[in-house]
Amino acid sequence: MTGIRGDRSRGARLLLVAATIMMLAGCATATTGPPGASPTATPTPTAACPQVEGVELPPECAPYDPEHAMAQNDRYRDRVDLSDESRAAAEQPAADIRTALETLRTSGDLSVEAVEDAIADAGLSGIQTLGDERAVAFGVAAPEGGCIFGEVSAEVLSVEIGGVIMDGGCLPAVGH
Repeated sequence: MTGIRGDRSRGARLLLVAATIMMLAGCATATTGPPGASPTATPTPTAACPQVEGVELPPECAPYDPEHAMAQNDRYRDRVDLSDESRAAAEQPAADIRTALETLRTSGDLSVEAVEDAIADAGLSGIQTLGDERAVAFGVAAPEGGCIFGEVSAEVLSVEIGGVIMDGGCLPAVGH
């Protein structure tokens, strides 16, 4: 699963670089009117231009911080804070899920359906999964709010408790 996220992150950075180049080209100052004529109005920013250290932007540009913009773009994956009571209520189901998934992981019978069955056997419903027989990411609503989420593969098992993501739900939507 981390390889896919890394490819998306690289792709997003390449897109940001391409957008930056295109915006800088759009920030070039055009001259209008006859030579020697003085402008009659103050230029209004017409394009967003990334702030680059040591580069003065023309007045037509509204500056922005590209690193901050990228960080804000990824906020949909951030989790909301979870109360201590909700976390405590999720401890036992998370332990049950961890035990069932460890048995599944070591058996070699890993599949999306098997992961969903193991979580349902812990008494939880509304299960979200992403993956295939090699690795399955999962998320499920915890008994008193928040999520139990993680990943299982032949090499890895992680089961965590946390709040829902900013996008809603326990896992990012497919395509993010």
